[in-house]
Amino acid sequence: MPGAGTDSTKPWHEGGPVVILVEPQLGENIGAAARAMGNFGLSRLRLVNPREGWPNPKSTIFASGADRILENATVFPDVRAAVADLKFVVATTARERGMAKPVMGADAAAAEVAGRLSVGEDVGLLFGRERTGLYTEEVSLADAILTLPVNPAFASLNLGTAVAVVGYEWYKIASSGALPFQPPDRSPLADKGDLFAFFDHVERELDTAGFFHSPQKKPSTIRNIRNIFHRVSLTRQDLATLHGVITALVEGREGRLARRKRED
Repeated sequence: MPGAGTDSTKPWHEGGPVVILVEPQLGENIGAAARAMGNFGLSRLRLVNPREGWPNPKSTIFASGADRILENATVFPDVRAAVADLKFVVATTARERGMAKPVMGADAAAAEVAGRLSVGEDVGLLFGRERTGLYTEEVSLADAILTLPVNPAFASLNLGTAVAVVGYEWYKIASSGALPFQPPDRSPLADKGDLFAFFDHVERELDTAGFFHSPQKKPSTIRNIRNIFHRVSLTRQDLATLHGVITALVEGREGRLARRKRED
């Protein structure tokens, strides 16, 4: 079930750290986590003793097209088995555990992970149960702790959300922060000669329309109008559009006057 922003013609990013979900309770949350992984270039999923068994059809619904991550997921009986082949493991938790381990935010953890992967170390990100998180004994198997600056009175994150936050910080580094698209190229900025010609056009038509009621205030009013357009950094295309707008207003006014004369 691909959603907005899904493009099957573009390459699927593989690799990154291993995401390990410890005893996830709901297939829906596994699917949401897989979706977040796909969003941020994470492809390796390990499940520790999922409560509803595996595979779980509900996870496919919530993965929204990240099926390949679910299809390649591996299941382990406990955390020790799931991390045994890894060189470095980061445990995510919202609670202080009183352990002498480095404590990092998601951005610092992502930088640490990227550095270790770059020298060939395999790294795992450990996420706990939806209701109780990781047990202290499981956190003790990790090398570092990842926590987030959340509301201390309501610190529990949905499993998919937690994976998304950490995955986002990882992918910012992995992709060098490249955005998927950029603003369209603008028309070249108008040069002063083009701008002055536009001013002449505007001021001439305003004069004809009787806009400048006071001859004494006319110079300052003109300066104010010019300053408005100076602040906008108009392009050549902008000026062409504005010339067209003024011309249309003038022709419309002249047309209305001509109709009134005929009616009279």
